[in-house]
Amino acid sequence: MSWLQQFRDRITSWSTPESLGVRGERAAARFLKRQGYIIVAHGERDRIGEIDLVAIDGKTIVFVEVKTRASHDRGHPAEAVDQDKQRRLTRVALSYLRRHDLLEYSARFDVVAITWPPDQKQPTIEHFKNAFEAVGTGQMFN
Repeated sequence: MSWLQQFRDRITSWSTPESLGVRGERAAARFLKRQGYIIVAHGERDRIGEIDLVAIDGKTIVFVEVKTRASHDRGHPAEAVDQDKQRRLTRVALSYLRRHDLLEYSARFDVVAITWPPDQKQPTIEHFKNAFEAVGTGQMFN
């Protein structure tokens, strides 16, 4: 893709009512609901950071990180969930569990990678269950 086309695509994405990330999170929530998950929170934020989706899968609390990209030009979307991001997500998830008095429940981290080229109506969605273990100190996950 030429730099001119990339520039046009970026300008187009700025002028659309919803950002690519927001569209991706909505698509991920719909996808997970079709898989039987119950979505309990969107964009759960505290002073530490944000979790895109919090869901229930059976008896497990699932913290879902959604990564949406227009292409794989800069790598696969899931590759953006590096060690540092995992550490931050772990801290936010632990804070969420404490705040809602849910420390006794099992929890896991999933990643939903979405590729949504500007010329396609529907994205490609990949769901990575149990994508990573809690990272850092103070893990309290089963």
